[in-house]
Amino acid sequence: MKDQIEQNIKKGKPENATWKDKQEMLSLFHQADKEYILKDKLLEELYTGETGKTTSTDYKKLFARLWAKIEQNQRQPKAKARQLSTLLKIAAAVVVGLFVGMYVSSVKPKPEPVYYAARSPKGSVSEMILPDGSIIFLNADSHIKYSLDGQNGVREVFLTGEAWFDVGKNEKRPFIVHTPFYDVNVTGTQFNVKAYESDNEVTTTLEEGQVIIGSAGNVKLAEDIVLKPGEQITLDRETMKLAVETVNTKWFTSWKDNKLIFVNMSLNELVVLLERKYGVDIDIKNTEILDLHFDGTIKNESIIEILEIIKNALPINYKIVGQKIEITGRKTN
Repeated sequence: MKDQIEQNIKKGKPENATWKDKQEMLSLFHQADKEYILKDKLLEELYTGETGKTTSTDYKKLFARLWAKIEQNQRQPKAKARQLSTLLKIAAAVVVGLFVGMYVSSVKPKPEPVYYAARSPKGSVSEMILPDGSIIFLNADSHIKYSLDGQNGVREVFLTGEAWFDVGKNEKRPFIVHTPFYDVNVTGTQFNVKAYESDNEVTTTLEEGQVIIGSAGNVKLAEDIVLKPGEQITLDRETMKLAVETVNTKWFTSWKDNKLIFVNMSLNELVVLLERKYGVDIDIKNTEILDLHFDGTIKNESIIEILEIIKNALPINYKIVGQKIEITGRKTN
């Protein structure tokens, strides 16, 4: 199998590739049984320096960020599981850097834009490094479709769920995040977009730089809205009204650092968040407790530890029934 993968990769290289060769090679990324063999081969190519022949500025940025992360992890001792996670991130960066940017864009004439997909399942947060140096953290139960050379040559992402972006600045190639309700237009900045299909609100929170909110789909804005650092725009999907306010951005972006901050959060909202973060099903047996509110911060606690913290703060009980967690109200004196 490894020999076959190596042959497909060689056939897909720019100097002798047809589009059929490239499609055959790129299809390897969607075959789970070949995942680790493929990543091993990509890491081997990186370490042998074959890809160093490129003079692309974008690839210099990619490898600079990649090696900076490797060196940082080497300086900070971590558990085995964390080391494995780092290796997978390196492999993911190589997949995106070597094949999406160099192999696909190298063939002329250029066809229609090619889009790629990434998904982060419940209970997981994923990190991606794009060839232009941009970083994307994808929150649990989220997915994106993206192109490095989309319509009209822009970099674009279609998001369902939540993602944090650190976009590499390139004024000649704008970066656009599409949601079903509005577009986020970027030149180079750090920001968070939350657009889950099941949530009533769609929010964009700006940490650094500038983003411009523009019309998309059935939402027609009277004019574009420019966000400043520290501002958050919220769209109520029921009323279709937009509101901009100044917020503590860390409350809305700390999830990428495996930290969750709850400020006066209703139990109803908290349950949804915990289901995504831990990949569990939670059933509220008494609807009257859904309006209870909770303040707190969690980082590395397990779901049981979190439930114990909530139980001590709110009048609730919980129990595990099969594969589900049931929460009920508790009488207070």
